[in-house]
Amino acid sequence: MAKARHGPARRLPMLLIALATGTLLPPIDRSGAQMITHSSSPSRPAQSHPYVGMWVTLDGHIRHELLPNGRYDEARGSRQSAYQGRYEVRGNHIDYWDDTGFTADGTFVDADTLHHGGMVFRRER
Repeated sequence: MAKARHGPARRLPMLLIALATGTLLPPIDRSGAQMITHSSSPSRPAQSHPYVGMWVTLDGHIRHELLPNGRYDEARGSRQSAYQGRYEVRGNHIDYWDDTGFTADGTFVDADTLHHGGMVFRRER
């Protein structure tokens, strides 16, 4: 009777199939937690600036949350998490890098007003 092969030679084809089908990759987390980005740094440190929080357009249609971990989550109308990505604040200037590759910037004109993409956002308290 032939002996069954259970050693490394037997596992290699299964490993190659798993790699080819992507079954060894972890699922993508879209919950707003720290995600892999196209940044050269693997993780974003907490940002210390006074602008963390929710920013809303005057009509309430766009809600832009700046998270303390350097990520943002933008809702549009009834669509939650319409856009997500990372951001950096330098002084009163903000730069955005959306997870899809889109980039944008904005200016905090005072502690409660953000100008971004031709829109005016007010801090929600």
